[in-house]
Amino acid sequence: MTTYPIMIFIRIIPTFMQFLFVSDYLDNKDTMLRVDKYFSNLKDNDGKFKESLVDDTKGLLGLYEATHLRIHGDDILDEALTFTTTHLQSATRRGLSSPLSKQVTHSLNQPFWKRMPRIEARHYISIYQEDKYSHNETLLNFARLDFNLLQQLHQKELCELTRWWKDLDFVKKLPFTRNRLVECYFIALGIFFEPEYYFGRRTFCKVIYMLSAIDDIYDVHGTLEELELFHEAIQRWDISALDQSPDYMKVCFQAQLDVFTEIEEKITSEGNLYAIHHARESLKMTVAGYMKEARWFYSKYTPTFDEYMPLGTLTSSYYLSITAVVGMGLAATKDSLDWLFTDPGILNATSVIGRLLNDIRTHQREHVASAVELYMKEHGATEEEAIEELTNQVNDAWKVIIKACLHPTPVSLPVLMRPLRVASTWEVLYKSADSYTSPGVELKGIVTSLLIEPVPNALA
Repeated sequence: MTTYPIMIFIRIIPTFMQFLFVSDYLDNKDTMLRVDKYFSNLKDNDGKFKESLVDDTKGLLGLYEATHLRIHGDDILDEALTFTTTHLQSATRRGLSSPLSKQVTHSLNQPFWKRMPRIEARHYISIYQEDKYSHNETLLNFARLDFNLLQQLHQKELCELTRWWKDLDFVKKLPFTRNRLVECYFIALGIFFEPEYYFGRRTFCKVIYMLSAIDDIYDVHGTLEELELFHEAIQRWDISALDQSPDYMKVCFQAQLDVFTEIEEKITSEGNLYAIHHARESLKMTVAGYMKEARWFYSKYTPTFDEYMPLGTLTSSYYLSITAVVGMGLAATKDSLDWLFTDPGILNATSVIGRLLNDIRTHQREHVASAVELYMKEHGATEEEAIEELTNQVNDAWKVIIKACLHPTPVSLPVLMRPLRVASTWEVLYKSADSYTSPGVELKGIVTSLLIEPVPNALA
């Protein structure tokens, strides 16, 4: 099956400058020196960015996007981000011609590296076709065809998953859980949109759906005694431990076992059975985290911010990042999974992003204290101050992820891209609300554009 090279090319056209920066990072050990030397040409004698740059909106936009590849210590890129953001916002207020105005608004709302590839592909096709004087019609037609062919594949997969979901019948058997199958598949698309990752995409959707159900059992339904039994059954990986538990727990655990059986059969045929161990152990760790949160809640214990964050990051993305790599098939080598289990910086940073973005959007919840509330209490901060500080921590976590992708590590770049894509999916999902629990107009529009409406073959 094709790997859709045209779509990959279309995606990178508007952000080519970023890839130039990537090559600078990869090809030179003294990165900071190279960055400083490059940007010195953009500054005046006072060390400030030249005002003449303000008139080049396209250049400012490219520079703005490139600044999001910064890592810790890239002070000059931090300065460039402030400079470009200020002047791009000013340019939008003055008025820009289309399609440039759409590009600037889109990027200011969320930069390239914090968006899902399929969203960017659909967006850029619409932008590219508006530039009547410079776009290549043949390339544009191939891009439209490419997007629509892949969309048809995704539609077929979602139909298959819908049949699986109906057979589970959680709507009746576990009515208290969030039945968000389409949203789960949307998240899976954010991790693996490429056609060769059919199994990973399909499996990841089921994994998210099941984890969401378990999360709801711990957060909104189970009693402490029931939760202790469920936790014990998961740790032992033995459904007989639930003999005295309510039926809904048995149904959920059996469905979880079935998903793992499906994964095991697939990876056994590929000769990498070791991967099932990593997936199972990461789930056990996550459920242990849920159990600790439940004990805090029932004992009315309020943790400190420093106590909360390690547990909160564990329960946000750790298991999902591990299973995302497992879903890559033979690319998920034993060495790469063993390395991920050492909790490297990229995995922790992804989990920090997931936890803090979730807490910022859902901090007025009842089942457990959130990072926002804990920070406010410990630092005497207002809600706005707490959110600003936690947002800064999210941005710092992105610097860790970028550094891991730009510098040599024990694992391949395709493996590293899974945690990065998990993080970018959280950025989209929690941009303005908790779009998983309460899907709004924005998410519905995105899902419609990715899974329902094909790209028109020509301008209307």
